[in-house]
Amino acid sequence: MITTGFIGLGAMGGPMAGHLHDNGLLTAVWNRSGDKAEAFAREHERVETPESPAALAAMVEVILVCVSADDDLRQVIADLEPGLKPGAVVVDHSTVSPATAREISERLATRDVAFVDAPVTGGVEGAKNGQLAVMAGGDADAFSRLGNVFAAYGKAWRHLGPAGAGQSAKAVNQLIVAGIAEAVSEGLAVVEKLGLPQDEMLELLGGGAAGNWFLEKRGRTMLADSFETGFAPKLLLKDLKICASLLEELSFESSVLPNALDDYARLIERGETGKDISALIRLKRGRLKGTMP
Repeated sequence: MITTGFIGLGAMGGPMAGHLHDNGLLTAVWNRSGDKAEAFAREHERVETPESPAALAAMVEVILVCVSADDDLRQVIADLEPGLKPGAVVVDHSTVSPATAREISERLATRDVAFVDAPVTGGVEGAKNGQLAVMAGGDADAFSRLGNVFAAYGKAWRHLGPAGAGQSAKAVNQLIVAGIAEAVSEGLAVVEKLGLPQDEMLELLGGGAAGNWFLEKRGRTMLADSFETGFAPKLLLKDLKICASLLEELSFESSVLPNALDDYARLIERGETGKDISALIRLKRGRLKGTMP
Protein backbone atom coordinates (compact mmCIF):
# COMPACT_ATOMS: atom_id res chain seq x y z
CA MET A 1 0.00 0.00 0.00
CA ILE A 2 1.23 3.50 -0.86
CA THR A 3 2.43 5.64 2.03
CA THR A 4 1.64 9.34 1.84
CA GLY A 5 2.45 12.55 3.65
CA PHE A 6 0.37 15.70 3.41
CA ILE A 7 1.63 19.29 3.58
CA GLY A 8 -0.84 22.15 4.05
CA LEU A 9 -3.78 21.52 6.38
CA GLY A 10 -5.99 24.44 5.41
CA ALA A 11 -9.70 24.45 4.63
CA MET A 12 -9.15 22.12 1.67
CA GLY A 13 -6.03 20.23 2.71
CA GLY A 14 -7.23 19.28 6.18
CA PRO A 15 -10.28 17.32 5.00
CA MET A 16 -8.30 15.76 2.15
CA ALA A 17 -5.67 14.51 4.59
CA GLY A 18 -8.47 13.21 6.80
CA HIS A 19 -9.85 11.09 3.96
CA LEU A 20 -6.39 9.68 3.30
CA HIS A 21 -6.18 8.69 6.96
CA ASP A 22 -9.61 7.07 6.83
CA ASN A 23 -8.40 4.98 3.89
CA GLY A 24 -5.24 3.85 5.68
CA LEU A 25 -2.92 5.80 3.39
CA LEU A 26 -1.66 8.66 5.56
CA THR A 27 1.63 8.38 7.44
CA ALA A 28 2.53 11.97 8.31
CA VAL A 29 1.44 15.61 8.06
CA TRP A 30 3.26 18.92 8.17
CA ASN A 31 1.92 22.44 8.31
CA ARG A 32 3.64 25.80 8.52
CA SER A 33 1.66 26.34 11.69
CA GLY A 34 2.83 23.43 13.82
CA ASP A 35 -0.17 23.68 16.14
CA LYS A 36 -2.48 22.75 13.28
CA ALA A 37 -0.44 19.63 12.48
CA GLU A 38 -0.38 18.58 16.13
CA ALA A 39 -4.14 19.08 16.42
CA PHE A 40 -4.68 16.94 13.33
CA ALA A 41 -2.48 14.17 14.73
CA ARG A 42 -4.40 14.17 18.02
CA GLU A 43 -7.63 13.60 16.10
CA HIS A 44 -6.19 10.95 13.75
CA GLU A 45 -4.43 7.93 15.23
CA ARG A 46 -1.01 6.81 14.01
CA VAL A 47 -0.25 10.01 12.11
CA GLU A 48 3.20 11.44 12.70
CA THR A 49 4.20 15.11 12.70
CA PRO A 50 7.83 15.34 11.53
CA GLU A 51 9.67 18.54 12.30
CA SER A 52 10.25 19.52 8.67
CA PRO A 53 9.06 18.82 5.11
CA ALA A 54 12.39 17.07 4.47
CA ALA A 55 11.78 14.72 7.40
CA LEU A 56 8.30 13.99 6.07
CA ALA A 57 9.67 13.28 2.59
CA ALA A 58 12.09 10.74 4.01
CA MET A 59 9.19 8.78 5.54
CA VAL A 60 6.85 8.31 2.57
CA GLU A 61 6.54 7.42 -1.11
CA VAL A 62 4.08 10.16 -2.09
CA ILE A 63 4.07 13.74 -0.83
CA LEU A 64 0.88 15.74 -1.38
CA VAL A 65 1.00 19.52 -1.14
CA CYS A 66 -1.87 21.99 -0.83
CA VAL A 67 -0.74 25.59 -0.30
CA SER A 68 -1.96 29.00 -1.43
CA ALA A 69 0.37 30.44 -4.05
CA ASP A 70 3.38 29.96 -6.32
CA ASP A 71 6.02 31.20 -3.90
CA ASP A 72 4.56 29.08 -1.10
CA LEU A 73 4.90 26.03 -3.32
CA ARG A 74 8.45 26.88 -4.33
CA GLN A 75 9.41 27.17 -0.66
CA VAL A 76 7.82 23.82 0.21
CA ILE A 77 9.65 22.12 -2.65
CA ALA A 78 12.96 23.62 -1.51
CA ASP A 79 12.27 22.40 2.03
CA LEU A 80 11.36 18.92 0.78
CA GLU A 81 14.38 18.40 -1.41
CA PRO A 82 16.90 17.26 1.23
CA GLY A 83 14.61 14.37 2.19
CA LEU A 84 13.32 13.32 -1.23
CA LYS A 85 14.26 9.81 -2.33
CA PRO A 86 14.68 8.73 -5.97
CA GLY A 87 11.40 7.28 -7.16
CA ALA A 88 9.29 9.46 -4.88
CA VAL A 89 6.24 11.32 -6.22
CA VAL A 90 5.28 14.89 -5.38
CA VAL A 91 1.64 15.78 -6.07
CA ASP A 92 0.70 19.45 -5.99
CA HIS A 93 -2.96 20.15 -5.21
CA SER A 94 -2.38 23.91 -5.01
CA THR A 95 -3.54 26.36 -7.67
CA VAL A 96 -0.47 27.97 -9.24
CA SER A 97 0.60 29.01 -12.72
CA PRO A 98 1.31 26.39 -15.40
CA ALA A 99 4.81 27.87 -15.75
CA THR A 100 5.51 27.23 -12.06
CA ALA A 101 4.34 23.62 -12.43
CA ARG A 102 6.70 23.11 -15.36
CA GLU A 103 9.57 24.73 -13.45
CA ILE A 104 9.10 22.43 -10.45
CA SER A 105 8.67 19.34 -12.62
CA GLU A 106 12.02 20.01 -14.29
CA ARG A 107 13.66 20.72 -10.94
CA LEU A 108 12.48 17.47 -9.37
CA ALA A 109 13.31 15.40 -12.43
CA THR A 110 17.01 16.05 -11.76
CA ARG A 111 16.52 14.10 -8.51
CA ASP A 112 14.59 11.27 -10.20
CA VAL A 113 11.43 12.45 -8.42
CA ALA A 114 8.14 12.48 -10.35
CA PHE A 115 5.86 15.51 -10.23
CA VAL A 116 2.11 15.67 -10.82
CA ASP A 117 0.35 19.04 -10.86
CA ALA A 118 -3.15 18.17 -9.71
CA PRO A 119 -5.29 21.16 -8.68
CA VAL A 120 -8.76 20.30 -7.43
CA THR A 121 -12.23 21.75 -7.78
CA GLY A 122 -15.38 21.18 -5.77
CA GLY A 123 -15.03 23.68 -2.96
CA VAL A 124 -14.72 23.13 0.76
CA GLU A 125 -17.85 20.98 0.63
CA GLY A 126 -16.24 18.74 -1.97
CA ALA A 127 -13.13 18.35 0.17
CA LYS A 128 -15.16 17.49 3.26
CA ASN A 129 -17.36 15.02 1.40
CA GLY A 130 -14.58 13.40 -0.63
CA GLN A 131 -16.15 14.60 -3.88
CA LEU A 132 -13.40 16.65 -5.52
CA ALA A 133 -12.47 16.61 -9.19
CA VAL A 134 -8.71 16.32 -9.79
CA MET A 135 -7.21 17.91 -12.92
CA ALA A 136 -3.77 16.42 -13.43
CA GLY A 137 -0.73 17.07 -15.56
CA GLY A 138 2.82 15.86 -15.33
CA ASP A 139 4.28 12.37 -15.02
CA ALA A 140 1.74 9.96 -16.55
CA ASP A 141 3.29 6.84 -15.01
CA ALA A 142 3.17 8.38 -11.54
CA PHE A 143 -0.43 9.45 -12.11
CA SER A 144 -1.40 5.89 -13.04
CA ARG A 145 -0.20 4.69 -9.63
CA LEU A 146 -2.20 7.25 -7.67
CA GLY A 147 -5.73 5.95 -8.17
CA ASN A 148 -6.20 4.84 -4.56
CA VAL A 149 -4.90 8.19 -3.33
CA PHE A 150 -7.21 10.29 -5.50
CA ALA A 151 -10.15 7.96 -4.74
CA ALA A 152 -9.84 8.87 -1.06
CA TYR A 153 -11.08 12.42 -1.66
CA GLY A 154 -12.10 12.56 -5.31
CA LYS A 155 -15.05 11.61 -7.46
CA ALA A 156 -13.14 12.07 -10.73
CA TRP A 157 -9.48 12.36 -11.68
CA ARG A 158 -8.03 12.64 -15.17
CA HIS A 159 -4.57 13.03 -16.64
CA LEU A 160 -4.63 15.87 -19.17
CA GLY A 161 -1.09 16.15 -20.46
CA PRO A 162 2.46 17.16 -19.51
CA ALA A 163 3.45 19.27 -16.52
CA GLY A 164 1.33 22.40 -16.35
CA ALA A 165 -1.72 20.84 -18.03
CA GLY A 166 -3.50 20.43 -14.72
CA GLN A 167 -2.93 24.06 -13.83
CA SER A 168 -4.08 25.17 -17.28
CA ALA A 169 -7.29 23.20 -16.75
CA LYS A 170 -7.78 24.83 -13.36
CA ALA A 171 -7.42 28.28 -14.98
CA VAL A 172 -10.28 27.35 -17.32
CA ASN A 173 -12.28 26.16 -14.32
CA GLN A 174 -11.74 29.42 -12.47
CA LEU A 175 -12.71 31.48 -15.52
CA ILE A 176 -16.03 29.62 -15.61
CA VAL A 177 -16.46 29.93 -11.82
CA ALA A 178 -15.94 33.69 -12.07
CA GLY A 179 -18.50 34.03 -14.85
CA ILE A 180 -21.10 31.99 -12.96
CA ALA A 181 -20.48 33.99 -9.78
CA GLU A 182 -21.01 37.23 -11.69
CA ALA A 183 -24.29 36.00 -13.19
CA VAL A 184 -25.70 34.47 -9.99
CA SER A 185 -24.77 37.51 -7.90
CA GLU A 186 -26.43 39.88 -10.35
CA GLY A 187 -29.49 37.67 -10.73
CA LEU A 188 -30.10 37.33 -7.00
CA ALA A 189 -29.55 41.06 -6.48
CA VAL A 190 -32.31 41.64 -9.04
CA VAL A 191 -34.53 39.09 -7.26
CA GLU A 192 -34.14 41.18 -4.10
CA LYS A 193 -34.80 44.43 -5.93
CA LEU A 194 -37.98 43.06 -7.51
CA GLY A 195 -39.23 41.74 -4.18
CA LEU A 196 -39.78 38.24 -5.55
CA PRO A 197 -40.24 35.44 -2.97
CA GLN A 198 -36.76 34.15 -2.33
CA ASP A 199 -37.38 30.52 -1.39
CA GLU A 200 -39.60 29.99 -4.41
CA MET A 201 -37.10 31.67 -6.73
CA LEU A 202 -34.21 29.56 -5.46
CA GLU A 203 -36.24 26.42 -6.08
CA LEU A 204 -37.31 27.45 -9.57
CA LEU A 205 -33.95 28.79 -10.69
CA GLY A 206 -32.13 25.77 -9.33
CA GLY A 207 -34.54 23.37 -11.02
CA GLY A 208 -34.24 24.88 -14.47
CA ALA A 209 -31.68 25.93 -17.04
CA ALA A 210 -30.15 28.46 -14.61
CA GLY A 211 -29.29 25.75 -12.08
CA ASN A 212 -25.62 25.39 -11.15
CA TRP A 213 -23.33 24.46 -8.23
CA PHE A 214 -22.80 28.04 -7.11
CA LEU A 215 -26.51 28.82 -6.96
CA GLU A 216 -27.23 25.56 -5.14
CA LYS A 217 -24.45 25.88 -2.56
CA ARG A 218 -24.39 29.65 -2.07
CA GLY A 219 -27.75 31.09 -3.17
CA ARG A 220 -29.50 30.82 0.18
CA THR A 221 -26.54 32.17 2.17
CA MET A 222 -26.09 35.04 -0.28
CA LEU A 223 -29.69 36.16 0.21
CA ALA A 224 -29.14 35.85 3.97
CA ASP A 225 -26.03 38.06 3.62
CA SER A 226 -23.85 35.33 5.15
CA PHE A 227 -20.41 34.63 3.64
CA GLU A 228 -18.41 32.87 6.31
CA THR A 229 -17.80 29.53 4.58
CA GLY A 230 -16.14 28.94 1.25
CA PHE A 231 -13.43 30.39 -0.97
CA ALA A 232 -11.84 33.73 -0.06
CA PRO A 233 -12.09 36.50 -2.68
CA LYS A 234 -8.34 37.16 -2.50
CA LEU A 235 -7.66 33.56 -3.56
CA LEU A 236 -10.00 33.76 -6.54
CA LEU A 237 -8.41 37.06 -7.54
CA LYS A 238 -5.01 35.36 -7.42
CA ASP A 239 -6.34 32.55 -9.61
CA LEU A 240 -7.89 34.97 -12.08
CA LYS A 241 -4.57 36.76 -12.48
CA ILE A 242 -3.05 33.40 -13.42
CA CYS A 243 -5.86 32.97 -15.91
CA ALA A 244 -5.22 36.46 -17.32
CA SER A 245 -1.57 35.62 -17.94
CA LEU A 246 -2.52 32.39 -19.67
CA LEU A 247 -5.07 34.10 -21.92
CA GLU A 248 -2.56 36.80 -22.77
CA GLU A 249 -0.16 34.10 -23.98
CA LEU A 250 -2.97 32.76 -26.16
CA SER A 251 -3.94 36.25 -27.44
CA PHE A 252 -7.47 35.40 -26.28
CA GLU A 253 -9.75 38.28 -25.34
CA SER A 254 -12.18 37.30 -22.58
CA SER A 255 -15.43 39.17 -22.00
CA VAL A 256 -15.76 37.61 -18.52
CA LEU A 257 -12.32 38.11 -17.04
CA PRO A 258 -11.94 41.93 -17.01
CA ASN A 259 -15.20 42.41 -15.09
CA ALA A 260 -14.37 39.64 -12.63
CA LEU A 261 -10.87 40.97 -11.99
CA ASP A 262 -12.23 44.46 -11.37
CA ASP A 263 -15.09 43.26 -9.17
CA TYR A 264 -12.95 41.08 -6.91
CA ALA A 265 -10.31 43.79 -6.59
CA ARG A 266 -13.09 46.17 -5.48
CA LEU A 267 -14.49 43.59 -3.08
CA ILE A 268 -11.11 43.16 -1.42
CA GLU A 269 -10.68 46.93 -1.19
CA ARG A 270 -13.97 46.98 0.71
CA GLY A 271 -12.57 44.56 3.29
CA GLU A 272 -14.19 41.29 2.19
CA THR A 273 -10.84 39.48 2.28
CA GLY A 274 -11.79 36.67 4.66
CA LYS A 275 -15.21 35.76 3.31
CA ASP A 276 -16.57 33.69 0.45
CA ILE A 277 -16.56 34.89 -3.15
CA SER A 278 -20.36 34.97 -2.99
CA ALA A 279 -19.96 38.25 -1.07
CA LEU A 280 -19.86 39.65 -4.62
CA ILE A 281 -23.62 40.13 -4.29
CA ARG A 282 -22.90 43.06 -1.94
CA LEU A 283 -21.16 44.82 -4.80
CA LYS A 284 -24.05 44.07 -7.16
CA ARG A 285 -26.59 45.41 -4.67
CA GLY A 286 -24.71 48.69 -4.59
CA ARG A 287 -24.76 48.92 -8.38
CA LEU A 288 -28.51 48.36 -8.48
CA LYS A 289 -28.90 51.32 -6.13
CA GLY A 290 -26.67 53.45 -8.31
CA THR A 291 -24.05 53.70 -5.57
CA MET A 292 -20.97 52.19 -7.16
CA PRO A 293 -18.33 51.37 -4.52
